[in-house]
Amino acid sequence: MGKTAPKSKGCLATGPLQRSDMDIFKAAERLMKMDETTWARHAGPWSIYTRIATGPIIFMVLWFRLYFGWWTLALLAAFAVFIWANPRLFPGPKNPAWWGAKVTYGERVFLNRKAIPVPDHHLHWAKGLTAISVIGIGPLTYGLWVFDLGWTTAGALLVVGGKLWFCDRMVWLYNDMRAADPTYFSWAVKD
Repeated sequence: MGKTAPKSKGCLATGPLQRSDMDIFKAAERLMKMDETTWARHAGPWSIYTRIATGPIIFMVLWFRLYFGWWTLALLAAFAVFIWANPRLFPGPKNPAWWGAKVTYGERVFLNRKAIPVPDHHLHWAKGLTAISVIGIGPLTYGLWVFDLGWTTAGALLVVGGKLWFCDRMVWLYNDMRAADPTYFSWAVKD
């Protein structure tokens, strides 16, 4: 069994929860091929708002799949391309201190948590809210499969609601951590 670092007396996470080898958050970042320029553009309002709208639109496409027929696959492929391209399509924010920009700053701080640890409560909330979104996939998938509006709605609320709450927690994380590193603070210099 490997050694684990002792838990710090402060609020920073340094135990096993902090050093997970399987990091779905980092895997998503690698899949999206995010770099400094892409992150800066992703902080803009058009990127944020269109990204939020994409999920419910995909759910509607799946709901109406019998109407769309095989075009459903083409629409889903187009949405997959859009999701990947979204952070590259739109300009960055005019006001780097707006809520949506802070969401992306918080995500970056969270992804950097191995280099600069974040407080335990932020770690637990981020993982818990991600779990809520993942749990919502079950009822959403079932509801879409059998065309049950109740299950579909319940699942969609968990998926989208969990993600939006996660986003709000990322703002809180950024506000708490921006003094931890000069780079973090510089992202929202107008704040």
